[in-house]
Amino acid sequence: MLREVVLDTETTGLSPAEGHRLVEVAAVELLNHVPTGRHFHSYVNPEREMPEDAFRIHGLSDPFLAEQPLFAEIVDDLLAFLEDAPLVIHNAKFDMAFLNAELTRLGREPLPSSRAVDTLSLALRRFPGAPASLDALCRRFGIDTAGRVKHGALLDSELLAAVYLQLLGGRQADLDLAMVVAGAGAGAEAAKPRPPRPHAPTAAELERHAAFIRTLDDPVWLR
Repeated sequence: MLREVVLDTETTGLSPAEGHRLVEVAAVELLNHVPTGRHFHSYVNPEREMPEDAFRIHGLSDPFLAEQPLFAEIVDDLLAFLEDAPLVIHNAKFDMAFLNAELTRLGREPLPSSRAVDTLSLALRRFPGAPASLDALCRRFGIDTAGRVKHGALLDSELLAAVYLQLLGGRQADLDLAMVVAGAGAGAEAAKPRPPRPHAPTAAELERHAAFIRTLDDPVWLR
C-alpha cells in the first residue's frame, strides 16, 4: 500500500535566507492517494515579528504566535508523522526550503528534495499555459473552497490532497481504499476472497432451464 503525506506551511515571508521563519505546518496522510483522516498540525512561534504583508495572507498575529511552541518542540512529532513517505507539496521548493532551514538550525538532517512530489510541476505539465495556483486548480476540478477565507496550512493540505487525486486521474483510487477499510473493519475472515461460482450448473438449474425452453415457440437453436 502506498503511503504519501500532503504537506503545507505558512511563513513570515518568502525566503529563509532573508531571516523569515515557519509559523505553521500541516501534513495529511494518504493511502493509495486517498486521505485517511490522519493528520499533523501545529502553529510555530517564529521568534520574530510578523510582517504586515504576510499577516494579510494568513492572519497569524504576533500575540497569537508568541503563545505557540517553538519548532524545536514539535520537530520530533512532525518527523515521526512524516516517516519516510513521499511529500506531496504545491511549489515544493518553497516549503522544503523553510522546513530544511528550521531543521538545519537545530542541527538535524535536512529532508532530501527527492522526497518531494511537486503538484505545481504536475499541473504545469498537464495544463501548460493555464493558471496553476491551488485556487485555480480547485476551480478547474470543482473543489469547494468556500471555507478558505485566508491561507491556512491544514485546510490548504486538505484541498491539495483533493487536487492531487484529480491530477492523478480522479476518484478511482477510492475503490482500493474502501476495500482495504472494509476488510480491516470486518476482520480477517471477511477480507478473504470468496470462492468462485462453479461453471457447471446444478441438476435443479438444468431442470429449470429445460422448463423455460419448453415455453418457447420453436427456438432456432433447437432446430
